[in-house]
Amino acid sequence: MEKSLALLFVLLSASPMILAEGFDGITLKTTKVSGNVYMLEGVGGFAGGNIAVSAGEDGILLVDDQFAGMNDKIKAELKEIDAGQLRFVLNTHWHGDHSGGNALFSKNATIIAHENVRKRLQAPQENSVGTSPAQPKDAWPLITFDESLTIHMNGEAIDFIHFPNGHTDGDGVVFFNKSNVIHTGDHFFVDAFPFVDLDSGGNVISYTRNVKSLIDRMPEDVKIIPGHGGLATLEDYKRFHDMLVSTADYVKSKTEAGLTLEEIQVEGLPERWHSWASGYIKTEQWIGLIYQSLAS
Repeated sequence: MEKSLALLFVLLSASPMILAEGFDGITLKTTKVSGNVYMLEGVGGFAGGNIAVSAGEDGILLVDDQFAGMNDKIKAELKEIDAGQLRFVLNTHWHGDHSGGNALFSKNATIIAHENVRKRLQAPQENSVGTSPAQPKDAWPLITFDESLTIHMNGEAIDFIHFPNGHTDGDGVVFFNKSNVIHTGDHFFVDAFPFVDLDSGGNVISYTRNVKSLIDRMPEDVKIIPGHGGLATLEDYKRFHDMLVSTADYVKSKTEAGLTLEEIQVEGLPERWHSWASGYIKTEQWIGLIYQSLAS
């Protein structure tokens, strides 16, 4: 449990002092997903969230930029793709494993995110596992939006759409429409319980509702770049949604039967969900997130 909480603190924090260390043994794997879109994911350690890259005649657009300590490795992968100048970086939310490279990339690119991402990066963020300091001005998104934004680049419309109060209160999902690729941000942890940041406006119940809304928008042959985990399919995402609904219903039934949070945590979840605790959110934590979300 202590190890899991420590990793969560790193995930939430965007402190350059923390994020510049410990990445020597980590490499990036680049996969061409479809059309102009590539996926960058860490190998050999926790590099941060997955990155989407749109690369073409109009230059490069990134979705998320991991930790500051991964900056040089990301740039090296972009050179291998060889598609010109980096122009835009989209943050799916404020957490440091998705926005930690902002201050470095903003020297040459425009950072874009939901307005709540900018607000949270401007001020210290406190939560149950620690405090993330306010970020320097160079890390703040230069362009923000409320509901949606469209970028016309590399031969397709790229829609950046806000899904409220899910993982945080500033989540954006990116749709590469012609390429038929979606980057969900942390609205998807493949085959693992997700972290839902209640202190940043997240809620398991609305998170689940957002996932269902996303599923309803996706074609059968869509390719999904998750916040964490490997390249996924619609069937993978439906399985994730089934877990969200089933575990929330289970915890709700136990609370209605009069059990306390501690009693539910001791009892645990049905066996079919045990393998989903293999990530950095364990069963006890996931039950707690559901319980608190139901109570709110």
